[in-house]
Amino acid sequence: MPRKKPFSAKQKKKQLRDKRERKKERTDGVKVQNLTYSDDEGQESEVTSVPSNETVDVRRINEQPVFLKPGEKGYDPNRYRLHFMKESRAEIERRKKIAREKVISQVSETDLEVAIEDIYQPGSVLDMPKRPPWTFRESKGHLEQKEETYFLTYLEKIYSTYTVDRLSYFEHNLETWRQLWRVLEISDIILLITDIRHPVLHFSPALYDYVTTELGKSLVLVLNKIDLAPPALVVAWRSYFKSKFPQVEVVCFTSFPKEHSEDEKDPGAVFHSPPSYPFISRSSVLQKKRRRPGRDTKAVGPRELLEACEKICNGRVDLQSWAEKITATEAGGETDDDKDMDTSVPNPPEETEQDSSSPYLQFRDGVLTIGCVGHPNVGKSSLMNGLVGSKVVSTSRTPGHTKHFQTIFLTPTVKLCDSPGLIFPSLTDKQLQVLSGTYPLPQLQEPYTSVGYLAARVPVVRLLNLRHPDNDPTQPQGARQEQWCAWDICDAWAEKRGFHTAKTARTDVYRAANSILRMALEGRICMCMRPPGYTRNQRDWEAHPETSEISALQDRCRGGVVEEGSSSDFSSSEEEDGEKEPTRSRREEEQEEEREETVATSNPFDLLADDD
Repeated sequence: MPRKKPFSAKQKKKQLRDKRERKKERTDGVKVQNLTYSDDEGQESEVTSVPSNETVDVRRINEQPVFLKPGEKGYDPNRYRLHFMKESRAEIERRKKIAREKVISQVSETDLEVAIEDIYQPGSVLDMPKRPPWTFRESKGHLEQKEETYFLTYLEKIYSTYTVDRLSYFEHNLETWRQLWRVLEISDIILLITDIRHPVLHFSPALYDYVTTELGKSLVLVLNKIDLAPPALVVAWRSYFKSKFPQVEVVCFTSFPKEHSEDEKDPGAVFHSPPSYPFISRSSVLQKKRRRPGRDTKAVGPRELLEACEKICNGRVDLQSWAEKITATEAGGETDDDKDMDTSVPNPPEETEQDSSSPYLQFRDGVLTIGCVGHPNVGKSSLMNGLVGSKVVSTSRTPGHTKHFQTIFLTPTVKLCDSPGLIFPSLTDKQLQVLSGTYPLPQLQEPYTSVGYLAARVPVVRLLNLRHPDNDPTQPQGARQEQWCAWDICDAWAEKRGFHTAKTARTDVYRAANSILRMALEGRICMCMRPPGYTRNQRDWEAHPETSEISALQDRCRGGVVEEGSSSDFSSSEEEDGEKEPTRSRREEEQEEEREETVATSNPFDLLADDD
């Protein structure tokens, strides 16, 4: 055995210092500057970019370990990871100071009303990047260079018009936008999936105009997760989008229909404030649910989606097999096509079979291709699993889980195409974006203002039954009127759940903030935005004829819900995010999650200090 080469302590320190520098370059961000590419002829050409004195500082999120798979040369697992604008340290500290000092006051119900014009500014530079015209005669290097030039010019127009503090988080990774371009090219019908709690945030008018006008295709808006909103609000949002965008078909959908617990059936156990959320109960806040796989979980909305597609196809594609599949799924059976057909397509084509200047050939070979697009965490992959009736696409609560578009055959004549989640540029509050699940919580450096944003719109203090940190524990709760800030809420929740730091045993307010935000993402604390004028006409919407239909749709196919820890856990393979700083080890995260889930699955009334 050869003798080991001496390695001094000085060399070891240098090695660790270099390692830290490399890690800092990967996590802290990169500068988008002038780039140089080589085309197929070996000639270098410079890509015109943002001027060097106006570079865009980007933070790369969800980095994966670099390794090479067998037979793959130069495989990069981080090719499609999220790229967002990096916030300065001064901005983060400023928001932390606000979270410590600003007293939270409940906003009026009209402040929850949001118009789409206030978010996306139709007709402005807040557009979507469109793929430049191309032909098969172009070389790969020349096409990538042209796309890179266009995309950087697109970013330059946005940042020259709006300041960084006004802009929302939006995708800066060109590779992810290329995935969207390919899905739009190969699809006959585009499904734009939105979360019913804030659909106006997920609906880009630029995408609607591009699909319906430039591509000449049909767009179906899917209001997903309708079990998390009151039926009257679902009807109001559906009417709003139909009036604003007449060419769009609106479909209501949920992959996991809600199941009313015994507490929700008892009016005395339900938390009734505010009146817009009558289905939220204190006992249901800490109850983690999971769904069973396969046909035990029946999605609500596939038949309505089929009817919308039949209307668009107008007999040009035979969709009888899809109708038979839905009928068999509702009856608990299985069609012959499901038994014999392999639904996955492991290697989707990188390009379409035609150039962009030729007319698009719809319904090629008698197959309807449906492309699923939308923001991260709106339920695109879960929708595909709900349509198929079993888990065929991996899902996760982590934004950016789907890296590459993938195709699934629903029936021999219907093909689904899942695309990575993409955030379009807008003027949305960053706190609302965090609450909508578009930004990964473990990567969030300042979660406290998002908690304050939530607490100003939903009575979090009363719902979680919190005691103010400055209160004397010997006095009865509510003895005096407390003034809460976001930091106090996180501090009180950390004390209630026993979240403490390892070294100093202080309350872990960062973990508590992430815990509250995660409950909001999962719908256990539900905040719903509303269309303009909803508060004034709320009684009319509650008496609308379609409201009873939506209510019946929400309650259909109850079942398929099991408690956390069941052997038939639908999300057992999903990626679980830590609720702590990213610097902690994975083993520590798993141990703390196990302790938290052990507490969460015990009697929730003990945790919430209820008298029931």
